Amino acid sequence: METGGRDLVTGPQDAVTAPASAVGTQVESLASDRRQLEELRFLHEVARLATTARTWEELLSIVVDGTRDALGADVSSLYLLDRDGQALTLAATNGLDRYQIGRASVPFGEGITGRVAASREPMVIVDVRSDDRFLWVRGLDQRRFVASMLSVPLSWNDQVVAVLNVQTEQRREFTPRDVEHLRAIADLLAGIVEKGRLQREAESQVASLKALERAQAELVSLVTHELRTPLAVVRAYLDLLAEAVGDGSPTVPSAAEWHRLAEEQVTRLDRLVDSILASVRPEEQAPLDLVPIDLSGIVDETLAALAPLLRRHTVIHEGRRGLRVLGEAGRLRQILEHLVENAVKYAPPGTTITVETGLQEGIARLSVADEGPGVPEEWRERVFEPYERRAETGAARGSGIGLYAARRLGEAMGARLWCEPVAGGGARFVVALASAVAL
Repeated sequence: METGGRDLVTGPQDAVTAPASAVGTQVESLASDRRQLEELRFLHEVARLATTARTWEELLSIVVDGTRDALGADVSSLYLLDRDGQALTLAATNGLDRYQIGRASVPFGEGITGRVAASREPMVIVDVRSDDRFLWVRGLDQRRFVASMLSVPLSWNDQVVAVLNVQTEQRREFTPRDVEHLRAIADLLAGIVEKGRLQREAESQVASLKALERAQAELVSLVTHELRTPLAVVRAYLDLLAEAVGDGSPTVPSAAEWHRLAEEQVTRLDRLVDSILASVRPEEQAPLDLVPIDLSGIVDETLAALAPLLRRHTVIHEGRRGLRVLGEAGRLRQILEHLVENAVKYAPPGTTITVETGLQEGIARLSVADEGPGVPEEWRERVFEPYERRAETGAARGSGIGLYAARRLGEAMGARLWCEPVAGGGARFVVALASAVAL
Protein backbone atom coordinates (compact mmCIF):
# COMPACT_ATOMS: atom_id res chain seq x y z
CA MET A 1 0.00 0.00 0.00
CA GLU A 2 2.84 2.43 0.82
CA THR A 3 4.52 1.53 -2.37
CA GLY A 4 1.29 1.83 -4.23
CA GLY A 5 0.60 5.07 -2.46
CA ARG A 6 3.93 6.36 -3.42
CA ASP A 7 3.28 5.26 -6.96
CA LEU A 8 -0.07 6.98 -6.96
CA VAL A 9 1.50 10.19 -5.73
CA THR A 10 4.59 10.06 -7.92
CA GLY A 11 2.86 9.17 -11.13
CA PRO A 12 0.81 12.37 -11.48
CA GLN A 13 3.81 14.58 -10.61
CA ASP A 14 5.89 13.05 -13.36
CA ALA A 15 3.01 13.41 -15.75
CA VAL A 16 2.83 17.14 -15.03
CA THR A 17 6.61 17.79 -15.07
CA ALA A 18 7.35 16.29 -18.48
CA PRO A 19 4.95 18.48 -20.47
CA ALA A 20 6.23 21.65 -18.69
CA SER A 21 9.83 20.96 -19.82
CA ALA A 22 8.70 20.38 -23.37
CA VAL A 23 6.72 23.61 -23.38
CA GLY A 24 9.77 25.51 -22.09
CA THR A 25 11.92 24.14 -24.89
CA GLN A 26 9.30 25.08 -27.44
CA VAL A 27 9.09 28.62 -26.02
CA GLU A 28 12.87 29.02 -26.23
CA SER A 29 12.83 27.67 -29.78
CA LEU A 30 10.08 30.07 -30.78
CA ALA A 31 11.96 32.98 -29.18
CA SER A 32 15.11 32.00 -31.06
CA ASP A 33 13.21 31.76 -34.32
CA ARG A 34 11.64 35.14 -33.63
CA ARG A 35 15.05 36.70 -33.00
CA GLN A 36 16.41 35.20 -36.21
CA LEU A 37 13.42 36.50 -38.13
CA GLU A 38 13.88 39.97 -36.63
CA GLU A 39 17.57 39.88 -37.53
CA LEU A 40 16.74 38.88 -41.11
CA ARG A 41 14.16 41.63 -41.33
CA PHE A 42 16.70 44.11 -39.99
CA LEU A 43 19.34 42.99 -42.50
CA HIS A 44 16.82 43.31 -45.32
CA GLU A 45 15.79 46.79 -44.17
CA VAL A 46 19.40 47.98 -43.84
CA ALA A 47 20.21 46.62 -47.29
CA ARG A 48 17.14 48.34 -48.74
CA LEU A 49 17.96 51.68 -47.15
CA ALA A 50 21.65 51.47 -48.00
CA THR A 51 21.04 50.71 -51.66
CA THR A 52 18.58 53.61 -51.97
CA ALA A 53 20.71 56.18 -50.13
CA ARG A 54 20.96 59.37 -52.17
CA THR A 55 24.34 60.52 -50.89
CA TRP A 56 27.51 59.04 -49.43
CA GLU A 57 26.82 60.75 -46.09
CA GLU A 58 23.29 59.30 -45.97
CA LEU A 59 24.66 55.81 -46.68
CA LEU A 60 27.17 56.02 -43.84
CA SER A 61 24.54 57.36 -41.47
CA ILE A 62 22.32 54.36 -42.25
CA VAL A 63 25.24 52.01 -41.59
CA VAL A 64 26.14 53.35 -38.13
CA ASP A 65 22.59 54.01 -36.97
CA GLY A 66 21.37 50.57 -38.08
CA THR A 67 24.34 48.84 -36.46
CA ARG A 68 23.86 50.61 -33.14
CA ASP A 69 20.17 49.72 -33.05
CA ALA A 70 20.73 46.11 -34.11
CA LEU A 71 23.22 45.43 -31.30
CA GLY A 72 21.51 47.59 -28.68
CA ALA A 73 24.72 49.60 -28.27
CA ASP A 74 25.34 53.23 -27.36
CA VAL A 75 27.92 54.08 -30.03
CA SER A 76 28.62 52.82 -33.51
CA SER A 77 31.50 53.97 -35.72
CA LEU A 78 32.84 53.10 -39.15
CA TYR A 79 36.53 53.47 -40.01
CA LEU A 80 37.57 53.28 -43.67
CA LEU A 81 40.95 51.86 -44.59
CA ASP A 82 42.91 54.54 -46.44
CA ARG A 83 43.79 53.73 -50.04
CA ASP A 84 47.46 53.43 -49.14
CA GLY A 85 46.60 50.87 -46.44
CA GLN A 86 48.56 52.73 -43.75
CA ALA A 87 45.71 53.87 -41.50
CA LEU A 88 41.98 53.78 -40.91
CA THR A 89 40.10 57.08 -40.80
CA LEU A 90 36.83 57.74 -39.02
CA ALA A 91 34.14 58.01 -41.72
CA ALA A 92 30.91 57.98 -39.70
CA THR A 93 29.76 57.88 -36.08
CA ASN A 94 26.63 58.45 -34.03
CA GLY A 95 28.17 58.70 -30.60
CA LEU A 96 31.62 60.22 -30.91
CA ASP A 97 32.57 63.79 -31.77
CA ARG A 98 31.37 64.28 -35.36
CA TYR A 99 33.98 66.99 -35.86
CA GLN A 100 36.56 64.20 -35.91
CA ILE A 101 35.00 62.57 -38.99
CA GLY A 102 37.70 62.58 -41.64
CA ARG A 103 40.27 63.67 -39.04
CA ALA A 104 40.62 60.93 -36.42
CA SER A 105 42.94 58.19 -37.65
CA VAL A 106 44.14 54.81 -36.32
CA PRO A 107 47.35 53.26 -37.69
CA PHE A 108 46.90 49.91 -39.43
CA GLY A 109 47.69 47.10 -36.98
CA GLU A 110 47.42 49.30 -33.88
CA GLY A 111 44.62 49.64 -31.35
CA ILE A 112 41.51 47.49 -31.56
CA THR A 113 40.39 48.90 -34.89
CA GLY A 114 43.80 48.58 -36.50
CA ARG A 115 44.31 45.03 -35.17
CA VAL A 116 40.93 43.90 -36.48
CA ALA A 117 41.81 45.29 -39.91
CA ALA A 118 45.16 43.50 -39.87
CA SER A 119 43.86 40.14 -38.55
CA ARG A 120 40.53 40.23 -40.44
CA GLU A 121 38.94 38.70 -37.34
CA PRO A 122 36.36 40.13 -34.92
CA MET A 123 37.50 41.25 -31.49
CA VAL A 124 35.55 41.60 -28.24
CA ILE A 125 36.83 43.86 -25.45
CA VAL A 126 34.83 43.56 -22.24
CA ASP A 127 36.65 46.38 -20.42
CA VAL A 128 38.51 48.85 -22.63
CA ARG A 129 39.81 50.74 -19.61
CA SER A 130 41.99 47.82 -18.55
CA ASP A 131 42.94 46.54 -22.01
CA ASP A 132 46.31 47.80 -23.23
CA ARG A 133 45.36 47.09 -26.82
CA PHE A 134 42.77 49.85 -26.80
CA LEU A 135 44.19 52.94 -28.51
CA TRP A 136 43.20 56.37 -27.25
CA VAL A 137 42.65 58.64 -30.23
CA ARG A 138 43.35 62.33 -29.71
CA GLY A 139 40.15 64.32 -30.04
CA LEU A 140 37.85 61.40 -29.20
CA ASP A 141 39.00 60.37 -25.70
CA GLN A 142 36.75 57.27 -25.72
CA ARG A 143 38.04 55.97 -22.40
CA ARG A 144 35.94 58.52 -20.55
CA PHE A 145 32.63 56.85 -21.37
CA VAL A 146 33.19 53.61 -23.34
CA ALA A 147 33.23 50.41 -21.28
CA SER A 148 32.92 47.51 -23.74
CA MET A 149 33.52 47.13 -27.46
CA LEU A 150 32.87 44.76 -30.35
CA SER A 151 34.76 45.28 -33.60
CA VAL A 152 34.45 43.42 -36.92
CA PRO A 153 36.11 43.88 -40.34
CA LEU A 154 34.31 44.68 -43.60
CA SER A 155 35.86 42.70 -46.45
CA TRP A 156 35.17 42.98 -50.16
CA ASN A 157 36.87 40.92 -52.86
CA ASP A 158 39.16 39.43 -50.21
CA GLN A 159 40.33 42.88 -49.14
CA VAL A 160 39.56 44.69 -45.88
CA VAL A 161 37.88 47.99 -46.74
CA ALA A 162 36.67 49.12 -43.31
CA VAL A 163 36.13 48.24 -39.66
CA LEU A 164 32.78 48.52 -37.90
CA ASN A 165 32.74 49.13 -34.14
CA VAL A 166 29.96 49.08 -31.55
CA GLN A 167 30.56 50.29 -28.01
CA THR A 168 28.57 50.49 -24.78
CA GLU A 169 28.78 52.84 -21.85
CA GLN A 170 28.04 50.02 -19.39
CA ARG A 171 30.11 46.86 -19.12
CA ARG A 172 28.78 44.19 -21.47
CA GLU A 173 29.96 40.74 -22.43
CA PHE A 174 29.13 40.48 -26.12
CA THR A 175 27.96 36.93 -26.91
CA PRO A 176 28.98 34.76 -29.87
CA ARG A 177 25.53 35.47 -31.24
CA ASP A 178 26.26 39.22 -31.06
CA VAL A 179 29.50 38.65 -32.93
CA GLU A 180 27.81 36.62 -35.66
CA HIS A 181 25.03 39.17 -35.98
CA LEU A 182 27.52 42.04 -36.43
CA ARG A 183 29.57 39.94 -38.87
CA ALA A 184 26.43 39.33 -40.93
CA ILE A 185 25.78 43.07 -41.02
CA ALA A 186 29.41 43.72 -42.01
CA ASP A 187 29.31 41.10 -44.78
CA LEU A 188 26.11 42.60 -46.13
CA LEU A 189 27.35 46.18 -46.07
CA ALA A 190 30.95 45.69 -47.22
CA GLY A 191 30.16 45.71 -50.93
CA ILE A 192 27.62 48.51 -50.58
CA VAL A 193 30.09 50.71 -48.69
CA GLU A 194 32.98 50.03 -51.07
CA LYS A 195 30.90 50.66 -54.19
CA GLY A 196 29.52 53.84 -52.65
CA ARG A 197 33.05 54.96 -51.86
CA LEU A 198 34.22 54.24 -55.41
CA GLN A 199 31.27 56.20 -56.79
CA ARG A 200 32.07 59.13 -54.50
CA GLU A 201 35.71 59.09 -55.57
CA ALA A 202 34.67 59.00 -59.22
CA GLU A 203 32.31 61.94 -58.69
CA SER A 204 35.08 63.84 -56.93
CA GLN A 205 37.42 63.23 -59.85
CA VAL A 206 34.76 64.44 -62.29
CA ALA A 207 34.23 67.56 -60.16
CA SER A 208 37.99 68.17 -60.10
CA LEU A 209 38.18 67.83 -63.87
CA LYS A 210 35.29 70.25 -64.30
CA ALA A 211 36.95 72.71 -61.94
CA LEU A 212 40.16 72.38 -63.94
CA GLU A 213 38.26 73.04 -67.16
CA ARG A 214 36.65 76.13 -65.62
CA ALA A 215 40.03 77.34 -64.40
CA GLN A 216 41.50 76.86 -67.87
CA ALA A 217 38.58 78.73 -69.43
CA GLU A 218 38.99 81.55 -66.91
CA LEU A 219 42.71 81.69 -67.62
CA VAL A 220 42.06 82.02 -71.35
CA SER A 221 39.51 84.77 -70.70
CA LEU A 222 41.84 86.60 -68.34
CA VAL A 223 44.68 86.39 -70.84
CA THR A 224 42.44 87.65 -73.60
CA HIS A 225 41.23 90.56 -71.49
CA GLU A 226 44.65 91.47 -70.13
CA LEU A 227 46.11 91.61 -73.63
CA ARG A 228 43.25 93.61 -75.06
CA THR A 229 43.91 96.83 -73.12
CA PRO A 230 47.57 97.39 -74.13
CA LEU A 231 46.71 96.43 -77.69
CA ALA A 232 43.93 98.99 -77.65
CA VAL A 233 46.41 101.62 -76.42
CA VAL A 234 48.88 100.75 -79.18
CA ARG A 235 46.04 100.93 -81.69
CA ALA A 236 45.07 104.36 -80.37
CA TYR A 237 48.64 105.65 -80.85
CA LEU A 238 48.61 104.25 -84.36
CA ASP A 239 45.33 106.11 -84.96
CA LEU A 240 47.02 109.30 -83.80
CA LEU A 241 49.85 108.67 -86.23
CA ALA A 242 47.33 108.09 -89.00
CA GLU A 243 45.48 111.29 -88.14
CA ALA A 244 48.74 113.23 -88.07
CA VAL A 245 49.80 111.81 -91.41
CA GLY A 246 46.45 112.87 -92.81
CA ASP A 247 47.17 116.46 -91.78
CA GLY A 248 50.77 116.30 -93.00
CA SER A 249 53.90 114.67 -91.69
CA PRO A 250 54.07 114.69 -87.88
CA THR A 251 56.88 116.53 -86.20
CA VAL A 252 59.84 114.40 -85.26
CA PRO A 253 59.39 115.02 -81.48
CA SER A 254 55.73 113.97 -81.62
CA ALA A 255 56.48 110.84 -83.64
CA ALA A 256 59.31 109.89 -81.28
CA GLU A 257 57.06 110.33 -78.23
CA TRP A 258 54.28 108.25 -79.75
CA HIS A 259 56.80 105.59 -80.64
CA ARG A 260 58.08 105.56 -77.07
CA LEU A 261 54.60 105.28 -75.61
CA ALA A 262 53.64 102.50 -78.00
CA GLU A 263 56.86 100.69 -77.12
CA GLU A 264 55.94 100.95 -73.43
CA GLN A 265 52.71 99.11 -74.15
CA VAL A 266 54.59 96.38 -76.04
CA THR A 267 56.88 96.03 -73.02
CA ARG A 268 53.79 95.77 -70.85
CA LEU A 269 52.57 92.93 -73.05
CA ASP A 270 55.87 91.15 -72.42
CA ARG A 271 55.36 91.51 -68.66
CA LEU A 272 51.82 90.19 -68.94
CA VAL A 273 53.00 87.12 -70.82
CA ASP A 274 55.63 86.50 -68.13
CA SER A 275 53.01 86.75 -65.36
CA ILE A 276 50.67 84.42 -67.26
CA LEU A 277 53.41 81.82 -67.60
CA ALA A 278 54.16 82.14 -63.90
CA SER A 279 50.50 81.72 -62.99
CA VAL A 280 50.39 78.21 -64.45
CA ARG A 281 53.28 77.19 -62.20
CA PRO A 282 51.79 77.87 -58.74
CA GLU A 283 54.55 75.98 -56.93
CA GLU A 284 57.01 78.60 -58.13
CA GLN A 285 54.91 81.54 -57.01
CA ALA A 286 56.41 83.66 -54.25
CA PRO A 287 54.07 85.36 -51.75
CA LEU A 288 53.17 88.94 -52.59
CA ASP A 289 55.53 91.51 -51.17
CA LEU A 290 53.17 94.20 -49.91
CA VAL A 291 55.00 97.48 -49.49
CA PRO A 292 53.98 101.12 -49.00
CA ILE A 293 52.94 102.64 -52.34
CA ASP A 294 52.09 106.20 -53.31
CA LEU A 295 48.47 105.76 -54.37
CA SER A 296 48.21 109.08 -56.21
CA GLY A 297 51.43 108.30 -58.06
CA ILE A 298 49.96 105.00 -59.29
CA VAL A 299 46.86 106.85 -60.47
CA ASP A 300 48.91 109.48 -62.34
CA GLU A 301 51.06 106.85 -64.06
CA THR A 302 48.09 104.70 -65.05
CA LEU A 303 46.00 107.56 -66.41
CA ALA A 304 48.99 108.77 -68.42
CA ALA A 305 49.49 105.32 -69.92
CA LEU A 306 45.78 105.06 -70.80
CA ALA A 307 45.53 108.60 -72.21
CA PRO A 308 44.73 107.46 -75.78
CA LEU A 309 41.75 105.46 -74.50
CA LEU A 310 40.51 108.45 -72.50
CA ARG A 311 40.78 111.08 -75.23
CA ARG A 312 36.99 111.15 -75.80
CA HIS A 313 36.24 111.68 -72.10
CA THR A 314 37.02 114.29 -69.49
CA VAL A 315 39.13 112.73 -66.75
CA ILE A 316 39.30 114.21 -63.25
CA HIS A 317 41.79 113.00 -60.68
CA GLU A 318 40.92 114.37 -57.27
CA GLY A 319 41.19 113.57 -53.60
CA ARG A 320 43.93 113.27 -51.05
CA ARG A 321 47.52 113.41 -52.28
CA GLY A 322 50.46 111.70 -50.58
CA LEU A 323 48.31 108.80 -49.43
CA ARG A 324 50.32 105.60 -49.11
CA VAL A 325 48.83 102.12 -49.10
CA LEU A 326 50.13 98.60 -48.56
CA GLY A 327 50.04 96.74 -51.84
CA GLU A 328 51.87 95.55 -54.92
CA ALA A 329 52.30 98.27 -57.53
CA GLY A 330 51.88 96.08 -60.60
CA ARG A 331 48.62 94.53 -59.41
CA LEU A 332 47.27 97.89 -58.27
CA ARG A 333 47.92 99.34 -61.74
CA GLN A 334 46.10 96.39 -63.30
CA ILE A 335 43.08 96.91 -61.04
CA LEU A 336 42.90 100.59 -61.94
CA GLU A 337 43.31 99.77 -65.65
CA HIS A 338 40.36 97.37 -65.47
CA LEU A 339 38.18 99.93 -63.70
CA VAL A 340 39.08 102.78 -66.07
CA GLU A 341 38.59 100.59 -69.13
CA ASN A 342 35.19 99.55 -67.72
CA ALA A 343 34.21 103.22 -67.29
CA VAL A 344 35.31 104.04 -70.86
CA LYS A 345 33.28 101.12 -72.13
CA TYR A 346 30.01 102.26 -70.55
CA ALA A 347 30.29 106.06 -70.24
CA PRO A 348 29.20 107.93 -73.38
CA PRO A 349 31.86 110.07 -75.15
CA GLY A 350 32.01 113.60 -73.78
CA THR A 351 31.11 112.55 -70.23
CA THR A 352 33.37 112.71 -67.19
CA ILE A 353 35.29 109.90 -65.52
CA THR A 354 36.37 110.72 -61.97
CA VAL A 355 39.21 108.94 -60.22
CA GLU A 356 39.36 109.76 -56.52
CA THR A 357 41.64 108.80 -53.65
CA GLY A 358 40.80 109.27 -50.00
CA LEU A 359 40.93 107.96 -46.44
CA GLN A 360 37.92 106.89 -44.39
CA GLU A 361 38.22 105.50 -40.88
CA GLY A 362 41.83 104.54 -41.50
CA ILE A 363 41.07 102.68 -44.73
CA ALA A 364 42.38 104.02 -48.03
CA ARG A 365 39.90 104.22 -50.89
CA LEU A 366 40.48 104.37 -54.62
CA SER A 367 37.37 104.90 -56.71
CA VAL A 368 36.49 105.25 -60.40
CA ALA A 369 33.12 106.88 -61.17
CA ASP A 370 31.46 107.29 -64.55
CA GLU A 371 28.32 108.92 -65.95
CA GLY A 372 27.09 105.83 -67.73
CA PRO A 373 23.80 103.93 -67.28
CA GLY A 374 24.70 102.79 -63.75
CA VAL A 375 24.33 99.34 -62.24
CA PRO A 376 20.99 98.16 -60.81
CA GLU A 377 21.19 97.10 -57.16
CA GLU A 378 20.54 93.45 -57.96
CA TRP A 379 23.54 93.48 -60.33
CA ARG A 380 26.12 95.11 -58.06
CA GLU A 381 27.58 91.79 -56.96
CA ARG A 382 26.78 89.88 -60.10
CA VAL A 383 28.97 92.12 -62.28
CA PHE A 384 32.04 90.72 -60.50
CA GLU A 385 31.27 87.21 -61.74
CA PRO A 386 33.08 86.03 -64.88
CA TYR A 387 31.35 86.65 -68.22
CA GLU A 388 28.76 89.03 -66.71
CA ARG A 389 28.32 92.54 -68.10
CA ARG A 390 27.02 95.63 -66.37
CA ALA A 391 23.74 95.83 -68.25
CA GLU A 392 21.98 94.41 -71.26
CA THR A 393 22.54 97.51 -73.32
CA GLY A 394 23.86 98.18 -76.76
CA ALA A 395 26.98 99.66 -75.15
CA ALA A 396 27.84 96.39 -73.40
CA ARG A 397 30.79 94.74 -75.07
CA GLY A 398 33.91 92.81 -74.20
CA SER A 399 34.37 89.45 -72.50
CA GLY A 400 32.73 90.31 -69.17
CA ILE A 401 35.92 89.37 -67.34
CA GLY A 402 37.47 92.74 -66.41
CA LEU A 403 35.67 93.34 -63.10
CA TYR A 404 36.11 89.70 -62.15
CA ALA A 405 39.85 90.02 -62.78
CA ALA A 406 40.02 93.28 -60.82
CA ARG A 407 38.40 91.69 -57.76
CA ARG A 408 40.68 88.65 -57.95
CA LEU A 409 43.74 90.90 -58.15
CA GLY A 410 42.48 92.93 -55.20
CA GLU A 411 41.81 89.86 -53.05
CA ALA A 412 45.40 88.74 -53.62
CA MET A 413 46.49 91.94 -51.84
CA GLY A 414 43.84 91.80 -49.13
CA ALA A 415 41.82 94.60 -50.78
CA ARG A 416 38.03 94.79 -51.18
CA LEU A 417 36.21 95.90 -54.32
CA TRP A 418 32.57 96.81 -54.66
CA CYS A 419 30.13 98.86 -56.72
CA GLU A 420 27.88 101.68 -55.55
CA PRO A 421 25.57 104.17 -57.29
CA VAL A 422 26.44 107.77 -58.15
CA ALA A 423 24.02 110.59 -57.42
CA GLY A 424 22.54 111.75 -60.70
CA GLY A 425 23.33 108.49 -62.51
CA GLY A 426 26.35 106.36 -63.22
CA ALA A 427 28.39 103.87 -61.22
CA ARG A 428 31.31 104.07 -58.85
CA PHE A 429 33.71 101.17 -58.29
CA VAL A 430 35.61 101.40 -55.01
CA VAL A 431 38.80 99.63 -53.93
CA ALA A 432 39.50 99.61 -50.18
CA LEU A 433 43.13 99.06 -49.20
CA ALA A 434 45.15 99.04 -46.01
CA SER A 435 46.64 102.49 -45.38
CA ALA A 436 50.37 102.71 -44.73
CA VAL A 437 51.44 106.28 -43.92
CA ALA A 438 49.44 109.38 -44.70
CA LEU A 439 51.62 112.49 -45.19
